Amino acid sequence: MKRRIRVLAVLLSAAMFAGACQAEPQKTEEEKKIEKEQNIVKEEKEYQAKLNLIQPSAYSNADGLKLEKGSYISIIGKAKGNDYWDEVEKGALQAAADINEQLGYEGKDKIKVTYSAPDTADDVDEQVNILDEELARYPIAVGIAIADAKACEVQFDLATDSEIPVVAFDSGSDYQGVMATVSTDNEAAAKEAAVKLAEEIGDEGEIILFVQDSKSKAALLREKGITEEIQTNHPNISIVNVYHMDQLEEMQKIVADEINAGTYQIDKEETGEDAADGAEREKVTPESITEEQVIDYILAKHPNIKGCLATNEGSLLLALDGLERNAMNTVKVVGFDASEKEVQALSDGKVTGLIAQNPFGMGYATVVAAARAALNMGNEAVVNTGYTWVTQEGLEEEPIQKILY
Repeated sequence: MKRRIRVLAVLLSAAMFAGACQAEPQKTEEEKKIEKEQNIVKEEKEYQAKLNLIQPSAYSNADGLKLEKGSYISIIGKAKGNDYWDEVEKGALQAAADINEQLGYEGKDKIKVTYSAPDTADDVDEQVNILDEELARYPIAVGIAIADAKACEVQFDLATDSEIPVVAFDSGSDYQGVMATVSTDNEAAAKEAAVKLAEEIGDEGEIILFVQDSKSKAALLREKGITEEIQTNHPNISIVNVYHMDQLEEMQKIVADEINAGTYQIDKEETGEDAADGAEREKVTPESITEEQVIDYILAKHPNIKGCLATNEGSLLLALDGLERNAMNTVKVVGFDASEKEVQALSDGKVTGLIAQNPFGMGYATVVAAARAALNMGNEAVVNTGYTWVTQEGLEEEPIQKILY
């Protein structure tokens, strides 16, 4: 009897195994091909919304870019290791992957795209050195986010002499030999940011601008757009201060001079000292003044501000920290970019709204523009990578989620 049971068990197991095999038949080559195509489409959906923002649309795909095997494109940013520039790099590498897939290149034949940038954000000298090094490697094209609009002209002349086309992205220059500029429409985005802030403060009152630098084309255009919008269409709003993050030394001197003159005091409430006692104390050196103290000084000089507008992630976080330190929680804040920290601040209600740029699309379109330049296909002078206005209320909407980073 036991033997009979064992035989039945074996037969039953075999039947189940056979059934499992029948339930999962081997896929044909055609089915495997279809599945692969479906997976590609699924992967594309993860970033397609960002590519859809790019205009002209020819820069949102790798079609027709018949580059030679092993070609090398160099992409140079202003910084690395933060959300925005990581997205630029991801977009550039995705463009390379798409070009290789279109051309069927594998292994050593693949098109190579590298991203490099200064260790310190907006370090003009280091960026120029990187550009020199990259030109010495003779890439087929270079894409660069120019930290100082006037700094790279010698290198651009060298690139022209070596027949290496240059594409600007994020922030361009007036150099005539640049083949294309791939960026946000900075003036339009800045004007919209100014309009949104004006609405939030009832179209009247004092505001402060926090600008990432005083040298890059992107920063200059944003400041220009904001200033023109306020002066032209919002006569009851006044911009009482513009702080450029690359002018810290100048501001340190101003703060130190006022402290030494007795017209301003740091931590007056904590020390209990009067400003008039400043002349009796040891002289304060500009180098001893921190950037946080500079921001506190600016806010102390303008205690009645109703709004702040910051033109990138770094300037926005600096402004938020200063407002929090000084308990100025009713001040409305509008900023640029959509990093994890900025989105969290938006979610927490500390920020009214963000101009979310499209760094992934910027990196992608820059590689496409660089490839087109190398192939003498012609380029648009300006490639607009788009932006989106993001508020706390719309933060969880699917279209917004698809463009965040």
